[in-house]
Amino acid sequence: MAINLSKGQKVDLTKTNPGLTNIVVGLGWDTNKYDGGNDFDLDSSVFLLNGAGKCSSESDFIFYNNTTGANGAVEHTGDNRTGQGDGDDEQVKINLVNVPSSIEKIAFTITIHDAEARSQNFGQVNNSYVRILSETTGEELIRYDLGEDFSIETAVVVGELYRHSGEWKFNAIGSGYQGGLVSLVKDFGLDV
Repeated sequence: MAINLSKGQKVDLTKTNPGLTNIVVGLGWDTNKYDGGNDFDLDSSVFLLNGAGKCSSESDFIFYNNTTGANGAVEHTGDNRTGQGDGDDEQVKINLVNVPSSIEKIAFTITIHDAEARSQNFGQVNNSYVRILSETTGEELIRYDLGEDFSIETAVVVGELYRHSGEWKFNAIGSGYQGGLVSLVKDFGLDV
């Protein structure tokens, strides 16, 4: 049975699931009633971070135009431009054993494409979540529902996997940003 997390809560992933090597991180969302005349395209991105919490190079930024990183250990499965349908809108596959030791954190984010130009924000988004599944069994291990805490934000760091004493843990972050993807990229140490 999945562990349901609250904002700020941390939980063991590999210690409580011995032998777990391959996971799928599913991200999902719905849009509220929106009549702005523009498409509403949310995107998940992954930042592979060193001990200082920064990306070492542009290749550590995984998204729909750079779908593989960490020497193939992290793979974004593709862009869902509409968010229609049930289940995960976008997924990231991770082989925890093969993530290079220089990567200490893996941050998962959701941003709204062209949010400022389209007058869109996370106040218009609901049912956002991140969940971690065993790729082998399909069992949901961890789930974090973000709630409706957002208004003018255009990007959200939903959570992060991080190494601790040789094990992987998950931290439910749920922190909103203004400035969209550009703000996140800068915060994680990359040039725009």
